[in-house]
Amino acid sequence: MEKVVGEGKGFERIRRVTGYLAGDVSRFNNGKRAEERDRVKHSGFKEICKEAQKEAK
Repeated sequence: MEKVVGEGKGFERIRRVTGYLAGDVSRFNNGKRAEERDRVKHSGFKEICKEAQKEAK
Protein backbone atom coordinates (compact mmCIF):
# COMPACT_ATOMS: atom_id res chain seq x y z
CA MET A 1 0.00 0.00 0.00
CA GLU A 2 1.47 3.35 -1.06
CA LYS A 3 1.37 6.31 1.24
CA VAL A 4 -0.31 9.43 -0.17
CA VAL A 5 1.76 12.63 -0.05
CA GLY A 6 0.59 14.73 2.89
CA GLU A 7 -1.36 11.92 4.49
CA GLY A 8 -1.53 12.23 8.27
CA LYS A 9 -0.38 15.86 8.25
CA GLY A 10 -2.41 18.60 9.88
CA PHE A 11 -3.58 21.61 7.88
CA GLU A 12 -3.78 25.13 9.25
CA ARG A 13 -5.46 27.97 7.42
CA ILE A 14 -3.21 30.93 6.64
CA ARG A 15 -4.80 34.39 6.37
CA ARG A 16 -3.30 37.58 5.01
CA VAL A 17 -4.49 40.70 6.80
CA THR A 18 -2.86 44.10 6.15
CA GLY A 19 0.30 42.48 4.85
CA TYR A 20 0.76 39.98 7.69
CA LEU A 21 0.40 36.23 7.37
CA ALA A 22 -1.35 34.66 10.32
CA GLY A 23 -2.70 31.21 10.97
CA ASP A 24 -4.66 32.19 14.05
CA VAL A 25 -6.67 35.40 14.50
CA SER A 26 -7.00 35.02 18.28
CA ARG A 27 -4.12 37.45 18.87
CA PHE A 28 -5.50 40.14 16.54
CA ASN A 29 -6.72 43.42 18.00
CA ASN A 30 -10.30 44.56 17.34
CA GLY A 31 -9.34 46.53 14.21
CA LYS A 32 -7.63 43.58 12.52
CA ARG A 33 -10.47 41.23 13.51
CA ALA A 34 -12.99 43.65 11.96
CA GLU A 35 -10.90 43.89 8.79
CA GLU A 36 -10.74 40.10 8.46
CA ARG A 37 -14.49 39.80 9.11
CA ASP A 38 -15.42 42.53 6.59
CA ARG A 39 -13.20 41.33 3.74
CA VAL A 40 -14.83 40.29 0.49
CA LYS A 41 -14.88 36.52 0.24
CA HIS A 42 -14.07 35.40 -3.29
CA SER A 43 -16.07 32.57 -4.81
CA GLY A 44 -14.47 29.50 -6.21
CA PHE A 45 -14.15 28.97 -9.97
CA LYS A 46 -17.05 26.50 -10.10
CA GLU A 47 -19.44 28.98 -8.51
CA ILE A 48 -18.40 31.70 -10.96
CA CYS A 49 -19.04 29.37 -13.91
CA LYS A 50 -22.49 28.44 -12.57
CA GLU A 51 -23.39 32.13 -12.16
CA ALA A 52 -22.21 32.88 -15.72
CA GLN A 53 -24.32 30.02 -17.11
CA LYS A 54 -27.41 31.30 -15.30
CA GLU A 55 -26.88 34.83 -16.67
CA ALA A 56 -26.36 33.52 -20.22
CA LYS A 57 -29.81 31.86 -20.26
